[in-house]
Amino acid sequence: MERPSLEFNLPDTHEGGKLYVVDSLNNLNKLNVCPAESQRSLDEEENTGGTGESMAGNNTRNQFLFFVTFILTLTISLALVSFVIFLIFQTRNEVDQISSRLLSEKKNIEELKKLNNIILKHLNQSRIME
Repeated sequence: MERPSLEFNLPDTHEGGKLYVVDSLNNLNKLNVCPAESQRSLDEEENTGGTGESMAGNNTRNQFLFFVTFILTLTISLALVSFVIFLIFQTRNEVDQISSRLLSEKKNIEELKKLNNIILKHLNQSRIME
């Protein structure tokens, strides 16, 4: 049995070596220039063939998530503001009702005071006459 050859059939092995050195230098430069977090995205870009398909997909997905979150936040905010305005109107109506009741009760109390004074005067006069 023959052993498979580990050598690649390149037209010029010297040219292949140059490409390997340049690629290694590029990788080393990426490690030195880029922080650890962005190295992950560079690795993903290399895995996709350098076309940026993964980055474009992530960017579109992130924009979609941001848009959905933004719309959801606006909807919830609008609902909360509407509820607060409704509560303000309800409270205002109840305060108006209570104040009108208080005014009517104040009038009733003043009338009762007048009647009480009249009764007291009448009783005082009747005692004097007796």
